[in-house]
Parts: sequence; structure tokens; C-alpha cells
Amino acid sequence: MMKLHWSPRSPFVRKVMIVLEETGLTEQLEQVRSVVAMPLPPNEAVMADNPLGKIPTLVTEEGKALFDSRVICEYLDLRAGTGLFPADPTARVDQLTWQALGDGLTDILLLWRTELTRETGPWEAVTEGWLAKVRASMARLESEVPDLRASGFGIGLVAVICALGQLDFRWPDCGWRDHFPALAAWEAEMAARASVSANPVVNDQGEGENEITLGRLAF
Repeated sequence: MMKLHWSPRSPFVRKVMIVLEETGLTEQLEQVRSVVAMPLPPNEAVMADNPLGKIPTLVTEEGKALFDSRVICEYLDLRAGTGLFPADPTARVDQLTWQALGDGLTDILLLWRTELTRETGPWEAVTEGWLAKVRASMARLESEVPDLRASGFGIGLVAVICALGQLDFRWPDCGWRDHFPALAAWEAEMAARASVSANPVVNDQGEGENEITLGRLAF
């Protein structure tokens, strides 16, 4: 049985869980709740499998540790032959580009939240730059909704879904749907897909943990 270092709050773990659902491999997996965070000491159990100390980390039946989410998702797709990473060069590049955009947007949101929890306060020049990049990323996705709709369900769409889920989880009052209506309509359709709805972001650390003033994320 495979082992996954897992958290219900991690957008990158969610990405892997959606792919597991799509590939039909969920039943072949043991989920190990693993707490990791930039301000915390490294999790020794995770470090034993991944020297970077990050999740998700997947350990195969043969004992081979795979990381990060991009490698894990491609491994699962190759194993199941699902086609989330298309063989056609044009379709593949499209999916990989959307994956890069979705993962990059998620990275910014995670780093931004960590920056805002610093005791000395956030570095405004950095957060202002992140704000500009988040706005630009969302505008790009809004313009590409017709292409997202026309493509088959692939890894790029999974990454974008998880980025938008992270936006909702950490900035629930940012109102992005009012500013990007085509993207909002597409996201609602994707949210109804079985693999997505079965793997929501869940805060299992208590109600107060998520209540952090997250600055000026306004569109």
C-alpha cells in the first residue's frame, strides 16, 4: 500500500487527492496526518521520507519516496493511464502551463499568509508585489476560461481549482467571484465534479487558527 503524508488544509495535498480520485487509486493509499509549517521545526517523520520536509510526500509500495505534487500526480497518472497529462504535445503544454500558473498562485498565497504572521509585521513591498501578481494571475485565468472549458479535464485544471480553493480558504472575504464572473462560473462547474467535491479544504486545527488578518487582498 502507498503512504501519503497528508493534511486536509494543504492545497497541494488536495491536488494529489483529486488525482487519486480520478485515477481510482484512493483505496491503495494510507493517509498519514502530517503537520508541517514554515515557522515550525521540521517534522521528523516527514523528513525521514523527504529531506525538504514538505507535504505532500508519497511513498510507493516499493518504498520509493516521491515529491512534490507535480511528480506525485504524474506518477499516479502514468500508473493508472488516466490521461490527466495528455500525450498530445499541444494539449500537454497547455495543461502544464495551467499547472504552473495554478501552483504558482498557490505558492504566493501560502507565502503571503506566512509573511503576515511575522511578529515584526509583513514587509509591505513584498506583499504589494504579491498582490499585483495575484491580480494578474486571476485576470489571466478569467481570459482563458474558454480554453479551460474546451480542454479535457487535466492536471492544469486540477491545479487551478486548488489555487482558487486556497483563495477561498484563506481570504474568504476577498470577493473574487464578483470581479471574475467567467472564472467563477467555471469554478462552480468544477466544484460539482465528484473528485473535487470529495476533497474539500478542511480546517482541522480549530476555529481560531484561521482567523488571521490577511491584509489587503482586494480586486
